Amino acid sequence: MKKVIFTLLCFAFVLTASANNTPKEGDILTVKTPTAQGFNHVDFPKANILIKRGVVTNYKSVNNETVVIDKIETEANGSTTVTLKKKDGSKFFGFLNTVKANYTKAINSGELVLTK
Repeated sequence: MKKVIFTLLCFAFVLTASANNTPKEGDILTVKTPTAQGFNHVDFPKANILIKRGVVTNYKSVNNETVVIDKIETEANGSTTVTLKKKDGSKFFGFLNTVKANYTKAINSGELVLTK
C-alpha cells in the first residue's frame, strides 16, 4: 500500500512540474550566453551574417537581455517554437526585431531562463 501511495505522489509531482513548463504570451525570459561558440536553440544569426552587417561577432550584447514571448507556435511533432522580442523594444544586434527559439530545448540547455 505504501508503494502505491508513493507512486501516486510521484506521478502527481511529475504532472505538476511538466504543467509549469508551458509558455504563455507575455512571459518574461532572460537570454544567457552559452559556453559554446553560439546558440543552438535560439535562432540568432551566425557570425558571418553579423560580420557582413558590421556588428561585432560576439554575443555579449544579448547576454542577460530580458525578452518577452510574443507568439507561440506548436509544431506537429509536439515541439514549441516561440517568437521573442526585447522587453525594452530595441532590436537584436541593431537589425532584428524578433527571433525564434525552440522553447523546451532552449530552457533545458540554459540558453533561456524563465524570469518570475
